[in-house]
Amino acid sequence: MADHNALPLVILAEKFASLPGIGMKTAQRLAYHVMSMDEASVQDFADALISAKKNVHCCKCCQNLTERDICPICSDSDRDDSVICVVESPKDVTAFERTREYNGVYHVLHGLLSPMDGITPDKLRIKELLSRIAKGGVEEVIMATNPTVEGDATAMYIAGLLKPMGIKVSRLAFGLPVGGILEYADEVTLYKALENRNDM
Repeated sequence: MADHNALPLVILAEKFASLPGIGMKTAQRLAYHVMSMDEASVQDFADALISAKKNVHCCKCCQNLTERDICPICSDSDRDDSVICVVESPKDVTAFERTREYNGVYHVLHGLLSPMDGITPDKLRIKELLSRIAKGGVEEVIMATNPTVEGDATAMYIAGLLKPMGIKVSRLAFGLPVGGILEYADEVTLYKALENRNDM
C-alpha cells in the first residue's frame, strides 16, 4: 500500500497478504473492508481467529483437526475402521466427506515428502499411521495424495513401509474428469486415464 496510508492499515493488509492465495490487491480490499465494519464485528472476527487457534488441535487418532481429543469421524461406530484413507491435509478430508460415498476413516499427513524443502518423513505424521496399523484391524490403506512428484513419492514411501506388514495398499485412480473432452486433455492425464482403466 502507498506511503499515504495509515501504518496499522498497511500492516493489516500485509497480514492478509501473507495468507495463501491472497494477493496484495485482495489484501488491501480486505483491510479496507475491516475498517468499514463496526467494532463489535471486528472483535467477533478477532475472537474467532484466537478461539480456532487455541481450541483446535490434531485428533489423537487420525491427526485431522478437531476441538475434541478424538474427532467425530474416528469416534463414529458406523465408520469402517478397517480402511484408512491417507491424505495430505485436513482440507482433503472435507473434500472426501462431501462425496458422501466413503465410509472408512482417514489419516492426515500434514504435508508431503519434499527433501528439497526439508520435508523428510519425520516431519509428517507417518509414525502415527504406523502405530495405528500396528494395533491391528486395518485391512486396506488408500493413498489419496495428489498426483504430483511429491504426492507420488509420499505414496510410494508409505506403501514401502506397509507392504511388509501385510496391508493392502491402493492408490486413487487418476485420469479424465467426468464430462471431460479427450482433445483438451494433456498427455499426462490421458496416460493416467489409460493406466487406471477399469473393466466393463
